[in-house]
Amino acid sequence: MTSEYSSLFFGLVAALIFAELTGISPGGLIVPGYFAIYLDQPGRPLITLAAAFLALGVYKLASNYFILFGRRRFVFMILTGVLLAQGWNWLLPGLMEEPLSLKVIGWVVPGLLASNLERQKILPTLAALVFVSVLTFLTVRLVF
Repeated sequence: MTSEYSSLFFGLVAALIFAELTGISPGGLIVPGYFAIYLDQPGRPLITLAAAFLALGVYKLASNYFILFGRRRFVFMILTGVLLAQGWNWLLPGLMEEPLSLKVIGWVVPGLLASNLERQKILPTLAALVFVSVLTFLTVRLVF
């Protein structure tokens, strides 16, 4: 098993256990595993956080004009996150020479994270995400 698959698997298990014990989701069950893969490239998690916060901001603005709750809110956040991630990844090569270190992680990760930031509030979600991601990163590095 490669370290990427190990990070995703262990991150999923750790996020599930953490969420069950504390009642706080670390940004979604798959998000900590993806963050753990790229913790040695801090630009990628930071850009992904920026995309999540932008998606959250777009949601807050749109919710003034549209009825967004439940599934609609979730789908809106996912689609906004996808559009922001793809837009950033499309614009990035024209802005910088070495864009790989600043690519957004995945398509749905920003939207999942934005959804959890809105639902659980920012501080608990970020604290849980950092804890589970670092735990996953260190565990995978030590074991594999």
